[in-house]
Amino acid sequence: MPAAYQPDLDPAGGHRPLAVVLLAPLAFALVFASWTIFAVLGVELKALLGFGEARFALLLATPMAVGGLASLPMAALARRFGGRRVMIACLLLICPFLWGLSQARDYPHLLLVGAGLGLGAGSLSAGLAYVAGLCPRRHAGLALGLYGAGMVGAGLSYLLLPLISQAYGWRVAPLLYLLPVLAVAALLWLFTDDDPAPEAPLPGQCSTLGMLRQLASWQLWRLAVIYSFFYGAFLALALWLPAYLSAQYALPLKQAALTAVPFVLAVGGGQIVGGAWADRRDFRALRWWVSAFVLVCLFLLSYPPFVMQVEGVHAPIILHYEAPLWGFLLLLVAMGAAMGIGKGSLMRLIHRDHRDRMPLVGGLAMTLGGLFAALLPLVFVVGNEWIGIRTAGFMFLYGSLVACMLLMVWDHASGRGQQA
Repeated sequence: MPAAYQPDLDPAGGHRPLAVVLLAPLAFALVFASWTIFAVLGVELKALLGFGEARFALLLATPMAVGGLASLPMAALARRFGGRRVMIACLLLICPFLWGLSQARDYPHLLLVGAGLGLGAGSLSAGLAYVAGLCPRRHAGLALGLYGAGMVGAGLSYLLLPLISQAYGWRVAPLLYLLPVLAVAALLWLFTDDDPAPEAPLPGQCSTLGMLRQLASWQLWRLAVIYSFFYGAFLALALWLPAYLSAQYALPLKQAALTAVPFVLAVGGGQIVGGAWADRRDFRALRWWVSAFVLVCLFLLSYPPFVMQVEGVHAPIILHYEAPLWGFLLLLVAMGAAMGIGKGSLMRLIHRDHRDRMPLVGGLAMTLGGLFAALLPLVFVVGNEWIGIRTAGFMFLYGSLVACMLLMVWDHASGRGQQA
């Protein structure tokens, strides 16, 4: 691959790419919105079923863990049968679980539903390969950024679910998504075509086992690892923020959910900007600047409220610090925009470097991100209940990003990432 940036000039034509670029983000948004049902209704479910913070964290983690584990196998199926078919199948697959959530009576039932909703991640990894294969190559970053911006589906849950729950009860809220999910699946079936015939792969390359064998190459991991941090951190924060804001700033759940919307929108908008930006310039160094900025934001967000007493000349001086809500939101939105730019530009770089293996590398990034995101709610609970510091989750994110950046430094210094 040449060191100098050379734009892709072979666009795909026709109406098919446009239909895919419009419908795939809708599918992404609906799958992600279905995951955030537990985040928005969690306080009500905890009160109704009588489970504590640890069980609530496990409930949030279940869709992300199952989704992470399902991403690579679903990517293999997408390569064999086509991204369109796998997307539609996964959208239809989550419908019984959305209905089942409205009928849930106990905690094990909720966990089963969460695991079923996690299988919708197959639509995300398959859709990534589908969009990457059909979008015009010179605008691949913009198309992938628009697709990834489907994460603003969390904002849809923040806005609608509290209103639906308050007016009709929480059991009606999951049914809100059934008709849109079925409608998007039908539109994908009617107005998009199957993936173009792929190049003849070597025997075993389309199987999950064959794809796993290819993962022995470090080149496939280099960009996927740092992307997985941004993906996983956003995923976990989007699910945890309503409960965090409600507890930290004594906000009603409805107001806490609405307060979290700017963060979600900042990530979605940043992802579009980052992808479009990377279409025009080869910003391989951008991940360093973005990571450094996010690191500073996490450092500041990690500070818990504290009281410090200084022995003054005449009397003790007591200093009290607690981040105001507006300051917390300002930092959160700035960090979200940077994370979105990083995600958009990194996915464009993955497409540029691994276009022929997009299902594999994209599935790997989503697998790592989903498993990382599943770990975070449990870490947040450990910080709250055992350590006694509510901002411990941000501290863990800070340490994780430091580890990712050290890995990037090692990659560059060892000569493995000379083109990074």
